[in-house]
Amino acid sequence: MEAIGLGLEVARDMLVHVARGMEASKDLLTELDRAIGDSDHGIGMARGFEAVRLEIADKKYDSLGRLLQAVGTSLMASIGGASGAIFGTLFRGGGAGLQEERTFTSGALARFLTDGLAAVKARGGAKPGDKTMVDALEPAMIAARERASEPLHASLAAAAEAAGLGAERTAGMLAVMGKAKTLGERALGHRDPGAVSTHLILKLMAEFAAAPGAAGGA
Repeated sequence: MEAIGLGLEVARDMLVHVARGMEASKDLLTELDRAIGDSDHGIGMARGFEAVRLEIADKKYDSLGRLLQAVGTSLMASIGGASGAIFGTLFRGGGAGLQEERTFTSGALARFLTDGLAAVKARGGAKPGDKTMVDALEPAMIAARERASEPLHASLAAAAEAAGLGAERTAGMLAVMGKAKTLGERALGHRDPGAVSTHLILKLMAEFAAAPGAAGGA
């Protein structure tokens, strides 16, 4: 019988796993940003998720929302710039409606991505097709909502796959924000680093949730 999700301590361990994976992705994200940005996205994300790991690894949280918001606060404080603001907003906005939740379920994932996407759009003004993280986050949200009644590992896998496809599509888009905007057609053929980071975060979550024994924390 499938467990319905991850208990708080296991959800925390999942986010520590995400943090380690994002730290390890520094070179990949730096290379992507070198092509169309300021070459600092990978460094910033690695620094931010190192701060997340150090902040949450040994702490206990009394709700899923407060855990997610702790991640967002750490990202905002340690990355700085646009990436810190936007990824911090994803976690803080996504966690705002989960203050009473003590289990990370597929339903909680759908709410996290729905509210997080709304917060990101409100803060940055990006819309689908602008070659930003929204191009990965919106399809991930749709996939999660479609799978909200399924086991968490299945909904996370679907959300991660949708985010990955969205990130791939950004290679064919012209940018309308940031430094990439100034490149015009020279930005074609390059994936947006923020969209790739969004995919990696969800992929790492899905990887953890699919591991044997992970769902036992529910």
